[in-house]
Parts: sequence; C-alpha cells; structure tokens
Amino acid sequence: MSDETKELRKKLFSTKKNGYDKLTDDDLSRMEAYCRAYMAFLDAGKTERLCAAEAIRLAEEKGYRPFVRGMEVKAGDKLYVCNRGKSVMLAHIGEKPLAQGVQIAAAHIDSPRLDLKPNPLYEDSELAYFKTHYYGGIRKYQWVTIPLELHGVVALKDGTAAAVNIGADAGDPRLVITDLLPHLGMEQSKKPLGEAVPGETLNLLLGSRPLGDEEDTGRVKLAVMKLLHEKYGITEDDFTSAELEAVPAANACDIGLDRSMIGAYGHDDRVCGYAALRALLDLEKTPARTAVCMLADKEEIGSDGVTGMQSAAFDTFLEDLCESQNTALRVCYAASFCLSADVTAAYDPDYGEVYEKRNAAYLNYGIGLCKYTGARGKSGASDADAETVAYVRRLFDEAGVLWQIAELGKVDAGGGGTVAMYMANRNITTLDAGVPVLSMHAPFETVAKLDCYETYLGMKAVYMAGKGTF
Repeated sequence: MSDETKELRKKLFSTKKNGYDKLTDDDLSRMEAYCRAYMAFLDAGKTERLCAAEAIRLAEEKGYRPFVRGMEVKAGDKLYVCNRGKSVMLAHIGEKPLAQGVQIAAAHIDSPRLDLKPNPLYEDSELAYFKTHYYGGIRKYQWVTIPLELHGVVALKDGTAAAVNIGADAGDPRLVITDLLPHLGMEQSKKPLGEAVPGETLNLLLGSRPLGDEEDTGRVKLAVMKLLHEKYGITEDDFTSAELEAVPAANACDIGLDRSMIGAYGHDDRVCGYAALRALLDLEKTPARTAVCMLADKEEIGSDGVTGMQSAAFDTFLEDLCESQNTALRVCYAASFCLSADVTAAYDPDYGEVYEKRNAAYLNYGIGLCKYTGARGKSGASDADAETVAYVRRLFDEAGVLWQIAELGKVDAGGGGTVAMYMANRNITTLDAGVPVLSMHAPFETVAKLDCYETYLGMKAVYMAGKGTF
C-alpha cells in the first residue's frame, strides 16, 4: 500500500481505537482515583433516596447551598434543590445570562429493584415473608437465591419517619428469595425463561423462629414484627405508608484479573448520575453558561410521578432561576443543550446475535453517543438531529474525550428509553450519551473503568461549553 493510499485511508476512514492505546500513565492514575470515588458513591447510594442524600452531602462539601425561591442569584453561585428526597437538581450559575441558555446533564438515580407491597407481611408454613412488587425491567430469575438488603422509610401518622436499613451494616442479617431445587424443577425447566419465576413468588424470607405458645397462630410473623417494632417503632399498619426497597447485598468491586472493570448493583444509571454530579462539583471556575445537573427518579418506570423527569419540578427549578434574571423560561429552554446521560448496552460476544456489530458500543472505547433509543422503529425516542450530534462530536474532540456512536442492539431485537424525549419535549436540544454496560438491569452489572472516566470528562466538556452552536 502506497503512502498516498495510507494517508487517504487515515483521512477518510473512521479510526476509533481502544482507549488504552491513547491514555497516558497520568490519565490512568486519574481514572483509577475517579473510579474509587464512584465505587464509594455506589455503596452509599443503593436506593434513589440514599443516592440523593449522598449527592447533597458531596455538593455541600463543595459549597453548594439550598436554593430558596426569590433569593438573589448571581454568577458563581452554587445551588441545589432536593425534590422530596428522591431527586436532586443542581446549578452552578454562569457568567452569561440565562436567556442564552444552560448546559444540562440529566441522569436518573433509580434502578430496578423489588419494592414491598403495601400489606407485605405474612406467614406460611411457619415461615415469615414479605411480598414484593418488582420495579422496572428485571429478569425475575436473576433475583432468586442472592443475598438482599432492605432500605427505605416508614412514614408514621404523627409526621415522623423511620429510616430502615436491614443488611447493609457489618453483622446484619440478609434476606433472600428461595428457588426450586433442580430435583423437583422438571416442570419449571420447561417454562420460558420469563415465566419460570412468577412475580408473585418473589417473596423475601424473613424468619422461622416462633414466639409464644405452641397453640398460638402466626407466631413467626409475630416474632418478626416484634423485632421490627423494637428497632424502628413500627406496627403492621405502618407498612401502608412505607417505601421499602430490596436491593442486592453486594458492594462495588473490581472485576477482572487486570481490575479494568467495576461490578456493582445500580450502574444503570448511577454511573452516569455520578459522572454528571462529579463533573459539576469539580468545575474549577465559573462556567460561561449556567451548568445544570439533573438527577431524576422514576426513569425505570417511565419517568412519571412527582419526582420523575415528566414532573414540573425541573421546570419550576429553572423557572425560579430564570425569574431571578427576569428571563422567560421558554427563552432559556430554546437556547439550552442537554446531554441525556443514560447507559447503553455494551457488546457481549456471548450474545452477539442480538447486536449489530457495526453500530454497537464496546467496552474501553469511551462514552457512547446514541442519536436515538426507543424500540424497533425508533418508537419513544427523541432522535437528535444531525446538527446536535455534530455539536457534541466537536465538543468532545476539542476536549480530548473518547467517544463512540451506538445503538441499543439490532433493530427488531428490543429497545429501551431514557429521559431524552422529556427534555426534548421542553424544546431543549438533546442527545443521549452514556456508559456501555454488560448485564444491564441485572442485580450485578459490569462497566469498564475507562468508559466511566471518559463519561465524566464528557460531562465536564458539556458544562464548560461557552456557547451552543447546535
């Protein structure tokens, strides 16, 4: 091949490379430090409430303070609003007026899990159980026989709330959902994978030790309720106003002999949520345009509800900021940009038949840009225009951020959604981007450290962009 041909190929062909072929030793050192902090964030935030609380703690350490409607707002101010303890909105006020738009990174901090039903406690065959209702898109068979923790709050009629934590502390007992032994599972094995473990059998085993005289009934249930009352001061009726979530009892850890990956519960989408948050907190100077981080709830069930992305809470926060500068919210939105930061599917060679290799995201190739998500014929996607994709390409290339373009599997293999369309519906220019994940929505997911770090750098580039030329 002639030198001229080589140069032509270099000029015209895509030349994406594995990120490890580009990063320096200093880059790798910073990557490792970032990932250690991210793993600590995951361990502290296994539910959306815990995640929101940890985000606020980190923000306040960096000088962020609660925003109160009507307060004076000026360049350099670092403000946040917590929506009902389950979503967080933060802003670093920029030098330019809000009429020139804001730079937004929007992620979600809820993850698939098992919620307790409103009347969960029962006894059967002298075993006590909690009944659950799964939250989000789970594969039910993955949740049996693994140790689980229980987190959340029980709101009492007197206005107080009891914070529940069972299984997270050293020495705590764990909970589990039992499964059928293979010796008796012949009929179960004949069922389709999605039907082998019915949702109504995802019951948490609580105890087996009875309390009271042998002729009494409900003795194991009573023993469990006594323990809960002693620790949290609750009665059975209080479960009616409880929000309790069962999550995997496993902390984040290195994966692989080379420690190049992170295994944990909740990468979807706390890996992007942390990147969006950390990038905002690490801004070393006041950004040109106001930088906004949105950590939303309820994405896994459609972004509905008062703490979801379809709620007016985000509009209220931005409108309050805009009113402090006598700016109409619609003017701000029209000039704004949002990176909808949600994970994408990483190519898995063991299941290569559902991926389209030319348009798949790969581990260690950086943050994955998704022009659209949705299902099959792009249903439920915002489908960013070409100008928006070019804007982000330019932004990332100028900042030295490693990126790749991807779809979520083959056209008719399935699909998924993000908060992108809800931002786009507000007339905000929006593009999806996030970390590629293996085993997405499983109780234990895997990501590459390199992709985590590059996503953080991408968020920083978005926040520091001086103007939106999309």
